[in-house]
Amino acid sequence: MNTSPVVVRNCHELSDFHACVALQREIWGEDPLEVEPATMFVVAAHTGGQVLAAYAGDVLAGFVLAVAGIRDGQPYLHSHMAGVKDGFRDQGIGRKLKLFQREEALQRGIRLIQWTFDPLEVRNAHFNLNRLGAIARHYQANLYGVTTSPLHRGLRTDRLLAEWHLDSPRVAAAIKDGSRTLPEGLEDVGPSGTSPVHIEVPSQIPYGVGGNTSTEPSDVTSLQDRLHREFTTHFARGYAATSLIPGTHPAYVLTRIPHPLAGGESLKSHPRGIQ
Repeated sequence: MNTSPVVVRNCHELSDFHACVALQREIWGEDPLEVEPATMFVVAAHTGGQVLAAYAGDVLAGFVLAVAGIRDGQPYLHSHMAGVKDGFRDQGIGRKLKLFQREEALQRGIRLIQWTFDPLEVRNAHFNLNRLGAIARHYQANLYGVTTSPLHRGLRTDRLLAEWHLDSPRVAAAIKDGSRTLPEGLEDVGPSGTSPVHIEVPSQIPYGVGGNTSTEPSDVTSLQDRLHREFTTHFARGYAATSLIPGTHPAYVLTRIPHPLAGGESLKSHPRGIQ
């Protein structure tokens, strides 16, 4: 086990970009045609995006790739890819990368970072909503189409779009104590006269590595259909996914919130970023 302290930094050298590509292949094991090449990392680093790396000594333990964008006349970042090397997971490296990403963005006057995640990945949902204070109010069905990734097993790539409003009170409360299941100040109570909505999900992702591989693809498709229907219905009514109840029976908590959430710019158009 590597015991070197983990240092997070911006990347500018080709050697770092190639190391990120190698780690990407190691983590996702995708077809070479679907792996982001080193040139993508170069472009991101030189056009206002981010290439961030977490090194433990000489070992690349994790990375983040984000691209720059403009919406409603305001700059934002789309965090396209983030990964942590096997053997370094569950050590807080992902959180260190995200907090470094937030500080670097704020220093440049960027107040919003977005990324997408599979609604069936409850660990990611807990991390994104509970520990980072992000919200989600857009459901993107089959965003990438069918990919060669073994994680997807030929199924739809449905995604929720996380909005991380970097200087909002919600985010400040979440990052103050990221060890809590629901950080103080993030109790999901809707405006007067409204009640939170719960959308239940399986406790384990029902396909791919680490999941229940005995689940029939048709069963997962039916589950995706239900989530698509429930999320889009409530999002259209002004609700947003604001937290995840973990445990053996996890559920997303959706709350009617002001638009936009305090600290964030209004998103008038449907997001087109991908991850």
